Amino acid sequence: MAHRTAAAAMVLAVATTPVLLLWRMKRNQKKEEEITMATCVYDDQTPGPSGLVAKTHVFRERPYYLHNYVQATFDCMGRKKLKGSTLVVSGDGRYYNAEALQIVLKVAAANRVKKVVLGRGGLLSTPAASNLIRTRREKRMLGGFILSASNYPGGRDRYFGIKFYVANGGPAPESITNALNVRMRSTTSVKFAADLPDIDIGTNGTVRLPGPFGTFIIEIVDPVEEYVAQMKKIFDFDTLHKFVARKDFSMAFDGMNGAAGPYAKRIFVDELGCQSSTLIRCNPKQDFGNKQPEPKLVNATLLAGMVGLKLSSPQNSKMRNYPAIGAATDGEAAKCMLLGRQLFVAPSDSLAIIAANAKETIPYFCKGLVGVARSMPTSRAVDVVARSLSIPHYEVPTGWTHISKLMDSHKCNLAGGESSEIGSDHLREKDGIWVVLAWLSILAHRNRVVPPGMLIGVEDIAQEHWRRYGRHFCLRYDFDAVASSVASNLLRRLVSHRVNLRALNSSEALVSRGMEISQICQYSYKDPIDGSTSTQEGVTVDLLDGSRFVYRFTETHPATCTVHVHVERYIRGPGGLHLHPSECLSAHVDLALHMVHMHGGDVLPEPSLVI
Repeated sequence: MAHRTAAAAMVLAVATTPVLLLWRMKRNQKKEEEITMATCVYDDQTPGPSGLVAKTHVFRERPYYLHNYVQATFDCMGRKKLKGSTLVVSGDGRYYNAEALQIVLKVAAANRVKKVVLGRGGLLSTPAASNLIRTRREKRMLGGFILSASNYPGGRDRYFGIKFYVANGGPAPESITNALNVRMRSTTSVKFAADLPDIDIGTNGTVRLPGPFGTFIIEIVDPVEEYVAQMKKIFDFDTLHKFVARKDFSMAFDGMNGAAGPYAKRIFVDELGCQSSTLIRCNPKQDFGNKQPEPKLVNATLLAGMVGLKLSSPQNSKMRNYPAIGAATDGEAAKCMLLGRQLFVAPSDSLAIIAANAKETIPYFCKGLVGVARSMPTSRAVDVVARSLSIPHYEVPTGWTHISKLMDSHKCNLAGGESSEIGSDHLREKDGIWVVLAWLSILAHRNRVVPPGMLIGVEDIAQEHWRRYGRHFCLRYDFDAVASSVASNLLRRLVSHRVNLRALNSSEALVSRGMEISQICQYSYKDPIDGSTSTQEGVTVDLLDGSRFVYRFTETHPATCTVHVHVERYIRGPGGLHLHPSECLSAHVDLALHMVHMHGGDVLPEPSLVI
């Protein structure tokens, strides 16, 4: 009898399975219809490597403007990847961050994402978000949305942005960015779980909500905890704590009212024992204190003055009681400007010095570097170090996507860019706090047997590095608000000169300056991993004396851009190593800027100097 009952149940189950599947299919189809909202295509939605950036009021006032980007990203991922996946979502704390986060949650739930991990208060530095994506033991980690407009100022009347990071914790590669741009041209509907309630993001914990397709899980975590744990695996915090306790040591750190503040307080004050007065502008604000959150001297005048750098007057040769190290990070805590006593350390020098000292000073690199990489416009200082260490060095397009691919393939584990960008393969993103800890590790190592009162500072280490490797002087000039067509014409005109270098070198512009051009090239990068080629990065002009000019542009709006002119000159030494960059590069800057308007062309605005 029992056998008959079991057999009958089995037959019934088999018979009803197609019915159940059909019923579920129809139910899900009905839910899909209920959560699908009509939208429209916006012509100005052209996301690039930094995601989608626009004025805050555009995100707030245009229907489904933010929804479109999130939905198009999900569409590019595909339903199979989305179903049951986990996503990290948080931002740099700028205005509209909290409201935007709730929207992303509802679009995620409607697209069958199972779980979202948030930083408490919706705050995560970009490096901390990258770390969460990489280190969380989730079976189906999709990646993350970072709510940030990078270095653009924040506020009701300023800028907001969003960008997508993939499962390796790095920015979306070109393939996804290109697909996203195509998709956004045809996005006419979005999926949105309007019935999902807004959640309180101010307290750690896990929230389970009834979503359209099952339970939707939201985990709110301490934004700092897991990042600090990662830093403790990389650096020797005990050694750093002992070094910071020296009476002749002090430092100054400017968080620019961005996401770095909580991380700086926890690491530098609570963990390492620095005085709280070490921290400047370390309370995150929605408008970054009504300042631009980009680590430049002009944006950090208080910090510059503290280390003895006066932007409008000559430096005093006497070293007063200045901090041994000064640093500032951007709104995302990804970039880092490094200062010594009366010294601005060029980002390319900072990268080279870390590379030269990594093995001896940072436990994470105890086996040495496997390779280094830098963006094309970044000075070639780290190349010299790499050759001395007999390791590969790579010149890649700007941004972190190509660097991420090299790190994923274990071809490099340290990299940097010219805009204060440095990071290692612990993430797939640059990391400002990491840079400060790397420099503290170098200082601690160099001062381990130095008696009190004789502290070796950042400027001492930089000068020693230049004496050994030579110095790459570099400056950058920006032409803002240039029409994209004008910038493209400029690059084409520069490239056209390469067919007749003899005539160009015979021109008064070069003869009068005693200079000669050896080659002009349109930069092209062939990826060593997959063989793909990237072009349109810019134009390089090489001089016979080893100097180099780089011309490139970055789009700031759909029809306008900023033209960047980089000037680099290598001095082997021993003479000339202590010159100010503007003094060393005066004649080269004159020629580089002259070439912008050489042989006609459109008139550009006056450039601004970017140190």
